Amino acid sequence: MKEKVKKSFNELASVYENSIDTQSIYNSEYERPSMLAQIPVDLRNRRVLDAGCAAGWYTQQLVNRGADVVAVDLSPEMAASAKRRVGEKAEVLCLDLEKPLPFPDESFDYIISSLTLHYLKDWDHIFGEVQRLLKTKGGFLFSIHHPMMDSTILENTEYFSTQLIIDIWNKEGKDFEVAFYRRPLQEIVTKTASFFILKEMIEPRPTNNFKIQAPESYEKLMKRPNFLIMKAMKT
Repeated sequence: MKEKVKKSFNELASVYENSIDTQSIYNSEYERPSMLAQIPVDLRNRRVLDAGCAAGWYTQQLVNRGADVVAVDLSPEMAASAKRRVGEKAEVLCLDLEKPLPFPDESFDYIISSLTLHYLKDWDHIFGEVQRLLKTKGGFLFSIHHPMMDSTILENTEYFSTQLIIDIWNKEGKDFEVAFYRRPLQEIVTKTASFFILKEMIEPRPTNNFKIQAPESYEKLMKRPNFLIMKAMKT
């Protein structure tokens, strides 16, 4: 599974670097505005981990808000793309979130993870690492696929199980096979609350610009959300 994910995103790195910021309104007009609204505008004197940085879009936003940023990704090509984006303004590392992370205890004020955790089957390890790395009252914000969306992909959904999904993404006229896990909502909420104080569960809404550009897709999202955002804090 891990090698499949790495291979897929190595192949997708150029898409993320060159076109997804401008061509995917599901990112630019849906997930990203909702996530950014939950992140402090002023991050000066704050150390932030971008866990699953992809091509570094969030890394750049965090830098723009004044943060001292460390960005990590499993894919070497994604990490290279992120480095090209931010240069020396952030530390970018190729690391596996399913292994112990090489940072001291309580070394981050915030940990942000955008559309990454559904690629990990075991959340106990990564949540334990996030808990270890965050300072007291540090913030943890992550977005994932909404289980309602993922349930529509499988022919035989076992809702209360964690299920592996193999999906086909068409980007720039090419098909990419992408593997990830879907979980029931109660597991997502319960697991998060068992490690952190759960501050808010957010089902984001597409922006008005999304509605103007893709009215049919907008209506679908208003009936069946694609993403879920969890906002938590270390005690």
